Amino acid sequence: MSKAAELAKAGETLTNQPSGRKNLVTNGAMQVAQRSASETGLGAAAGYFTLDRFKMSINDASAGRYTMAQVADGPDGFANCLKISTTTADTSIAAGEVLLLGTKFEGQDLQQLKKGTSDAEYVTVSFYVKGNAAATYTCEFEDHDNTRSIQQAFAVTTDWNRIELTFAPDTSGPLDDDNANSLSLNFWLHAGSTFTGGTFVSNAWKDTVNNTRLSDSQTSIFDATSRTFFITGVQMEIGSQATNFEHRSFGEELALCSRYYQGTIGSGYFGVGRTANSSIMIQVPLTHELRAVPSASLSATTVTFAEPNAANFNVTSASIANAHTTARGGAYYINGTVTVGVGDNVFLSTDYINMDAEL
Repeated sequence: MSKAAELAKAGETLTNQPSGRKNLVTNGAMQVAQRSASETGLGAAAGYFTLDRFKMSINDASAGRYTMAQVADGPDGFANCLKISTTTADTSIAAGEVLLLGTKFEGQDLQQLKKGTSDAEYVTVSFYVKGNAAATYTCEFEDHDNTRSIQQAFAVTTDWNRIELTFAPDTSGPLDDDNANSLSLNFWLHAGSTFTGGTFVSNAWKDTVNNTRLSDSQTSIFDATSRTFFITGVQMEIGSQATNFEHRSFGEELALCSRYYQGTIGSGYFGVGRTANSSIMIQVPLTHELRAVPSASLSATTVTFAEPNAANFNVTSASIANAHTTARGGAYYINGTVTVGVGDNVFLSTDYINMDAEL
């Protein structure tokens, strides 16, 4: 694309900002933490640990360990942020090590990017960051449908600063129009030489080759036990210019998060004895339809039930299994050791159930 064409495209994008909701990131203000407000001893495995829609990913596990928390800190206009704190340093980094913070998108929600066409849009990512020391990290879009990616480095200081990064359009590789993981927005916090050994080209879409994804100036969050990383106000919007952060109410943000995860629910859910002394079938309604049929889990191995006009009783060594389920809810079996008769009417007395349909 010629310089003149780039300028024309940029002008067109600025004048065609979509009306209504502009921020494609869910929970960018770090409001919703259904799983937990804080987790410690992390680093050996990937997962969604605290803030909804933000996942920590690893490749080869590092010796480094960290805590992750929703904390009441932020620039003006923000009540919360996500804080990552190193608790065990990793001074001998293996080549394949990775730690990144990311949020994932369904392809059907990104068709307006027109990726893979001659009309592909510029996309701007903005966010507020700070740390306890100067650092350089990397922001990346990773296209999972076409194995392509684009990166830009950004600097962190000890003060809250807003980073604004405009990413070039990609005329190769359209995103699938479905509910699967098509694109990730990643923040690289730690990596070995497998990801830094090649020639880093900033802000250029390319077939993903690991050794070109990060620059040699990339900082490792595990380089000292005192290292911290704070982030909030994450916004992704169509266009070549960052605009003011789009604040949404807690209720709206929770509803958006609930498409992917509904946690610690169940109190008052009705059940009936299925198998004497070993199984109860319960009905699990959901507040919102999930992205897909969820994976169900329990937050404890001892689950408390009650019978009408009777004392509470426990199911020990409890587990949960699908009976008849959809993305809108359904029936589940709570199995374990319990004194219950076939056909006995019972109900859960405490919240124990987690429904996960994350990307």
